[in-house]
Amino acid sequence: MTKPTKPVILSLDDDPEVLRAIERDLRQVYGRRFRILPVDSGTKALEVLQKLKLRNLTVALLLVDQRMPYMTGVEFLQKAMQLFPEAKRVLLTAYADTDAAIRAINIVKTDYYLLKPWTPPEEHLYPVLNDLLDDWLSSFHPSVAGIRVIGNRWSLESHQIKDFLGRNQIPYQWLDIEINEEAGCLLSYADLDSTHLPFLLFPDGSHLIKPTKVEIAKRIGLRTQAELPFYDLIIVGAGPAGLAAAVYGASEGLSTIIIEREAPGGQAGSSSRIENYLGFPVGLSGGDLTRRAVTQAKRFGVEFLTPQEATSVRVEGSYRIVTLADGSELSCHVLIIATGVSYRQLDVPGIKRLCGAGAYYGAAKTEALACKDEDVFIVGGANSAGQAAMYFSQFARHVTMLVRGDSLAKSMSKYLIDQIEKTENITIQLCSSVVEVKGEISLEAITIARADTGVVETVAATSLFIFIGAIPHTDWLDGLVERDELGFILTGSDLRRNGRCLKGWTLERDPFLLETIVPGIFAVGDVRYGSVKRVASAVGEGAIAVQFVHQYLNLSKV
Repeated sequence: MTKPTKPVILSLDDDPEVLRAIERDLRQVYGRRFRILPVDSGTKALEVLQKLKLRNLTVALLLVDQRMPYMTGVEFLQKAMQLFPEAKRVLLTAYADTDAAIRAINIVKTDYYLLKPWTPPEEHLYPVLNDLLDDWLSSFHPSVAGIRVIGNRWSLESHQIKDFLGRNQIPYQWLDIEINEEAGCLLSYADLDSTHLPFLLFPDGSHLIKPTKVEIAKRIGLRTQAELPFYDLIIVGAGPAGLAAAVYGASEGLSTIIIEREAPGGQAGSSSRIENYLGFPVGLSGGDLTRRAVTQAKRFGVEFLTPQEATSVRVEGSYRIVTLADGSELSCHVLIIATGVSYRQLDVPGIKRLCGAGAYYGAAKTEALACKDEDVFIVGGANSAGQAAMYFSQFARHVTMLVRGDSLAKSMSKYLIDQIEKTENITIQLCSSVVEVKGEISLEAITIARADTGVVETVAATSLFIFIGAIPHTDWLDGLVERDELGFILTGSDLRRNGRCLKGWTLERDPFLLETIVPGIFAVGDVRYGSVKRVASAVGEGAIAVQFVHQYLNLSKV
């Protein structure tokens, strides 16, 4: 097998002395993993990029000086983006050019700008580039490595496998049996046929046929069984709230384990772009945020069980005992529930049969490339639907948002509304609901009802993505904690009625802010009644919960 060619880091500066210094610093740290290409003019650099494109090579990072003759750094990046849109972009500027650098964030979506001089590089250059290159590598899929998934686009099982691998940030190559000749060849080499799909082929030549998530998890090295029988802190759910609680708990000395039934990140992890999260002026994807959080948690010793599901909890004295789907049990002093919410199901004729075959719940980023040059329909009017619309607009011919209400302003952030309105291939259709989906093997059409006009029409459709509110996954806690009529968990002051705690609270003190009716069991994030459905709020609750965990442990003296 041919050895993969190194991804390229291209540096551009018209000053020979500066260019040599950049090359020296880049080679010192990145020379073994990346090919370093120094270029002294924008015109030459564009020629180099064109040659790289013809040779099917990949550019990971463009490190470009702003103030150059004939072509500024921003002007170069505008042209370079057309050749390598996924490359990370860093602008080198003098102090006097910082305003131009900030404007470049909006013009060419620069990922960062660095001031000259950047010495010492250990403080001002390498930390920035390390972060950017890690981000780039997390979504880079070399053609000669990784898992190959062979299946059918309209197969629910194939979709679930792609979604599972993608959300767990496992690189894979998708081969559609209907359109990819290589897929059929690989099946025949393994003496298999289309009845054995989906089919996973690993780099070492081994394979799995119609695998379960647990089988895939074991094969790719995910852990589904705990190392210990007891932990100070068990967290159920690895969305932003659960991950934040894990980071703060483990960093403060608590033995911590997270149980996650799908993949870290929760619904936020599948978001294509989060642009209002503090500290990220150009935004970041949910996958990027999840990867950073998981890395941080593991650094502090947090143990992850994925995919694994908690099915019940019981209390025995000072211990909270969690039963898992495989029948095993884990005990702890403190339990944090951070299971988030799931998208509400669309109750219309045909939807169950076509789920995964053109109709999907959530952003389904794994399906984006398959929607290239097609018309996509999105049901919903909140931020998650808007983020999905912006993401799919990069691939689809046209995106239509079907919004039940008469305005987006009631449920969507203004920055997102502004972006949608400026995107030419997105149409917003208010007062509209899907009342039926049609198709034999895959989605072929949807029927839309207009509440304002009474008009009902059926239109051709191959891809429908659904974001119609959320419901908590808390049935497994029935009889243990107090929930509202929708299943959201009551905590803190919401457990009081007429100045007194609800029946079932056993202590003289009042419940802590995020504590449930059971002392030592806390709820954080979207699963909690009255929570703010934002990523930053979930992260904050996860962090704050650990403070109450310590107070509980000190009072309990366990």
